[in-house]
Amino acid sequence: MKILITGGTGYIGSHTCVELLNENHEIIIVDNLYNSKKTVIEKIQNITNKKVKFYEADVSDKNRLENIFEENDIEAVIHFAGLKAVGESVKMPLTYYRNNIDSTLTLLEVMSEHNCKNLVFSSSATVYGEQEEPVYVESMKRKEPSNPYGKTKAMIEQILEDLSISDPEWKITLLRYFNPIGAHKSGEIGEDPNGIPNNLMPYILKVAIQELPELTIFGKDYDTKDGTCIRDYIHVVDLAKGHIKALEHLTKATPGTYIYNLGSGQGISVQEIVTTFEKVNNIKIDYKFGPRREGDLPGFYSDASKAYKELGWKVEETLETMCKDSYNYIKNQKQ
Repeated sequence: MKILITGGTGYIGSHTCVELLNENHEIIIVDNLYNSKKTVIEKIQNITNKKVKFYEADVSDKNRLENIFEENDIEAVIHFAGLKAVGESVKMPLTYYRNNIDSTLTLLEVMSEHNCKNLVFSSSATVYGEQEEPVYVESMKRKEPSNPYGKTKAMIEQILEDLSISDPEWKITLLRYFNPIGAHKSGEIGEDPNGIPNNLMPYILKVAIQELPELTIFGKDYDTKDGTCIRDYIHVVDLAKGHIKALEHLTKATPGTYIYNLGSGQGISVQEIVTTFEKVNNIKIDYKFGPRREGDLPGFYSDASKAYKELGWKVEETLETMCKDSYNYIKNQKQ
């Protein structure tokens, strides 16, 4: 199957490209390299021993995107492209709304023009907003996310649902991610964001390699097992494999919109992440406790049973391998 991957050199996109190639799919990557590097293409090819067609382009550029579709007989699209830093989205809401919404609308218009109506969308658990129950299930109604990044995901989900209602030929899957961490076991690809990290594991890694002096854990008085926030962490390779299962399901499914949580189905505290990282990697992580961050919830995690029942997907990696693979990647990059 020939698949277009938007944002394919990013963290989740690159791991999904590897898994697609391992399953003998033909992929075309389009990425503007805003928060990634072109060297990722070479690394994907090294891991899989397969060639990749790559276009350095912005998905919002309709002319470029039309050329890409004209040059390739694309059968399906996995849409990762988009800005994703929560804190940055609060400071730059217009940039996030313009980029994430515009790029998706442009992509959908070009897909329609070329009669390519199979789409897997990279969504997020942020679309649930704040629910009364800590276990998030796909049947829950979307609630107002707490930041512009999350709001763009919720808006795009609505756009896609409206599209599939208006045109019954579309097959669309919305994958709601929880908290991906880890890296490919080769140490070739992983997460290494520019500047100060927004997420927990990249921050721990910066401390581990002494690029930052210490980690701040925000809040130690939550009503949880150790007082720190609880989240659902998933190995990025497990997450990538979820896209393969979603794509396989989509090709056989009847037209419509499908929604799946991709998470481990269990809650892990911030303190547990730090302790496990120290144990499996035999390294000390300096940290301190800070005040609670505004908008942080005490705890939530996924019910991932629907993905297991309908896609045949479940997580295979453990918290220990997530921590070990993350550290292996960052050490490999600094050699």
